[in-house]
Amino acid sequence: MTTAASGDTVHVHYTGKLDDGSVFDASEGRDPLAFTLGGGQVIPGFDQAVDGMRVGESKTVRIPADEAYGTRRDELLIEVPTEQLPDDLEVEVGARLHMRGPDGGAVPVTVVAMHDEGITLDANHPLAGEALTFELQLVAIG
Repeated sequence: MTTAASGDTVHVHYTGKLDDGSVFDASEGRDPLAFTLGGGQVIPGFDQAVDGMRVGESKTVRIPADEAYGTRRDELLIEVPTEQLPDDLEVEVGARLHMRGPDGGAVPVTVVAMHDEGITLDANHPLAGEALTFELQLVAIG
């Protein structure tokens, strides 16, 4: 029986959970996730977990933060003074916004604090610093 190898297009059903057991994403009710194994399209630990699986095989794997979305980095907390905010900006803590990055591309950020002097934005991925557990099922190769 063929096993998934680097360069293969694989189709995977998955459920992703945090250490507290809460589900942060799942393919249930949708088509399986299709990606090229080893192509950098998914987090490294997910890629490694699928490598070598056989069609129909299921497994559960815990991926440490450094093989998922990385560790949280304090330098990605950004203080924006009130005078630099658009006059019509109405946000609350937890709101997702986009800033323009150095290359002109959109950088997603989360409002983590609001104060008289301005707001604090977090450019870390929302799952940065989290170990992730995935229940995987390889549905197809090719």
